[in-house]
Amino acid sequence: MDPVVRYMYDRKYGDRDPVAQPGTESGTPGDWEPVFALVPDVFEHAVRGFALYQSPDRLLSPLLRELAQARVGWACGSQFVYSQHCKMLRQSGASEQQVADLPHWTVSEAYSHLERAVLSYADCIAFDHGRVPDELFAALQRSLSDEEILELTYITALYAMHAVMSRALRTEFDDRAEPVTEVPAPEGYAPRPRPPFRLPPRDPKP
Repeated sequence: MDPVVRYMYDRKYGDRDPVAQPGTESGTPGDWEPVFALVPDVFEHAVRGFALYQSPDRLLSPLLRELAQARVGWACGSQFVYSQHCKMLRQSGASEQQVADLPHWTVSEAYSHLERAVLSYADCIAFDHGRVPDELFAALQRSLSDEEILELTYITALYAMHAVMSRALRTEFDDRAEPVTEVPAPEGYAPRPRPPFRLPPRDPKP
């Protein structure tokens, strides 16, 4: 087995083989590692990203980082990324109100001005593919250094990628049925013939 894969298996699963005995302590199915381990250098590249964002060398506040990661998970529709980073958000000092209000942060009073700017920036990365208004970037610059903004951008974009990949590969909590499907008509339904669609004329105004 590839040494990086072996290291990560030992670190997370101990003596247990996650392929033969899936599942993690946090309650996920535990199939992320086995899927990525199919291509060991891709696995290593992804794992190095985890080490990078959690490094003590980071200047960005863990709370701001996790706000953006959890929000981008929600915005990209990844139940896995959103769920895991809600847990890490709590560990970083967020209140339960802040965690609960992430889906509708724009109408919540649970966040500071800087936290709202970070959440808005995460939305620009997820929804607008990096199109950021000048005023928003200026708001970040008033409170964060250039280095912190670069870290925020890189880590948030990295987790937008992870969210998209998790959905595409249906790993962990993203292995779920498509919610938007056709609702069938009642049994025996057949559309009845209708005359051409013509609205009646409006009454003239008095």
